[in-house]
Amino acid sequence: MSKKFTHLDDKNQPQMVDVGDKEVTSRSARAQSTVVLPPEVLNLLDNEEISTKKGPVFQTAILAGIMAAKKTSDLIPLCHPLALNKCDVQIVVEGQKVLITSEVRCNGKTGVEMEALTGASVAALTIYDMCKAFSHDIVITDTRLLKKTGGKSDFEYKA
Repeated sequence: MSKKFTHLDDKNQPQMVDVGDKEVTSRSARAQSTVVLPPEVLNLLDNEEISTKKGPVFQTAILAGIMAAKKTSDLIPLCHPLALNKCDVQIVVEGQKVLITSEVRCNGKTGVEMEALTGASVAALTIYDMCKAFSHDIVITDTRLLKKTGGKSDFEYKA
């Protein structure tokens, strides 16, 4: 059996996947984005936060990531709107890297991978936006799904 794109119909036209007959199950996903900060931005780090005229960078990025996860179906055309039970965005600084992890859960008929990926991505973009006045040498890398549970199959990223 060969795999096919689920978001294309028999005529290769885009379609939203019909999940009407699927069972409601517990779904979760965790994704991560990495932001590499140059020294001039890292030097602003004080007590695990960067404060700017726009406000606290990491706290703002956490809120942006949560909001983005909740609005994923408004951003990604073929995603189903989901009622999320949980969205948690964590930010950890490791050397020059800022690791953003987004964890999302729901009870639904389709997975929450895109919500977790969107949350991590938008949090990373928010850090870039808030710090670009100090440097444009900020690099966003390695946005990836780390783990998903529920649905047809589970997945865990193996580094």
